[in-house]
Amino acid sequence: MKNKFLFTCGDINGIGPEISIKLFNQLLKRNFSEHYIFICPANVFSYYQKLVKFSHPYKVISNPDESSPQQLNLLSMPEAKIRIGTPTKVSGCTAYESLLTAIRILKSKKANAVITAPISKHAFELAGIKYPGQTEILAEECKSKNYLMLFLSREMIASLATIHIPVKDVSKSLTVKLLQNKIQTLIESLNSDLGINNPKIAVLGLNPHAGEQGRIGNEENEKIIPALKSFSKNAQGPFVPDAFFANHLYKKFDAVLGMYHDQVLIPFKMMNFNNGVNFTAGLPIIRTSPDHGTAFDIAGKGIADFTSILSAYRYAKIISANRLHLGR
Repeated sequence: MKNKFLFTCGDINGIGPEISIKLFNQLLKRNFSEHYIFICPANVFSYYQKLVKFSHPYKVISNPDESSPQQLNLLSMPEAKIRIGTPTKVSGCTAYESLLTAIRILKSKKANAVITAPISKHAFELAGIKYPGQTEILAEECKSKNYLMLFLSREMIASLATIHIPVKDVSKSLTVKLLQNKIQTLIESLNSDLGINNPKIAVLGLNPHAGEQGRIGNEENEKIIPALKSFSKNAQGPFVPDAFFANHLYKKFDAVLGMYHDQVLIPFKMMNFNNGVNFTAGLPIIRTSPDHGTAFDIAGKGIADFTSILSAYRYAKIISANRLHLGR
């Protein structure tokens, strides 16, 4: 397979198209063999091309077989009305169709990976798209049950046992089997996708003080500790979450598994807000994304930082190379 990387437009009213085109400006200065395919309406590309002063050749293509290196390949979509800084039904539909197009191409093995720009959950709701995020769409389209939201950076690799659910539902969602599946998926991904052999994983508790032996909740005794018994060589815990991060214990582990969204994403984003990467592990295809949102408040101003999407592209390359090496 040639080195072909797909990029979705994300929400066209946010910063997704802007940071993507800023990235292409940089990549096309030095990478002469890779194919960059941007799945985006032509009128949206034209608007942001002028905003960021895109300075390289590009061509409009109808399928990935027509792509070429040394230029941007615009896999065009139907024209979409832009309303800068505002989530709309149109922006939700466009982001969704861009993602589905990328998934179809990857499933047909005509590209290495997709780097997805941020979407708006509110725009998805306006469009009647009933998914809490792109991760769940990818998992369903790939028919993957044991998938994992993984956050990558030089400082820390973090993952989640539960994803986009209310905090009140976390406890009942956790089961021994779910945690075993998440730990197993994490071990496999660290090994095959990131080249970390025999990884060392820290598993956090759910309750304050990790439950204090059942005094402040029983989830640790009833769910987390039993799940850990199957992975004594690779996983330790449950750790008291606040003390774990306060004492920088994450530096002693290859990855951290948290029980719910904000438990690990607050410390992760404090360390990596401009360069963190969201990777969906456990899929047959490769998807990375910048670890930030649509930033509607600065959309259309030309000031968005593209560092995180650059990191997402770099991790997509690493993961793709590792999988190719293993013949996957």
